[in-house]
Amino acid sequence: VQLVESGGGLAQPGGSLRLPCAASGFTFSNYAMSWARQAPGKGLEWVSGIDSDGGGTYYADSVKGRFTISRDNDKNTVYLQMNSLKPEDTAVYYCAAKYFRGSYDPGEYDYWGQGTQVTVSS
Repeated sequence: VQLVESGGGLAQPGGSLRLPCAASGFTFSNYAMSWARQAPGKGLEWVSGIDSDGGGTYYADSVKGRFTISRDNDKNTVYLQMNSLKPEDTAVYYCAAKYFRGSYDPGEYDYWGQGTQVTVSS
């Protein structure tokens, strides 16, 4: 099983980044997917989730209206489009997979990627 995030980097406040997460080694379309992040010195925070069929999407209040999660089950990839970035969005971003139904609790996820660093600074 592998989850491989990419697309991180340095962005200016108000800028945008798009994070893909490529999955392999399991039946992607059977799994709900989420993104979580960990800022320096802080705990892991759930950010956004999407149902296995893409029919439902969910967001933390801190990113609602700025971030968009999507998935392509043909490409076994989940995406996080991040717009209107703020310095407080600086963190390592992880994608995670949970069989059948998603959760707001990162501890309930089955598989995790290695993370990609996002830094928002002028």
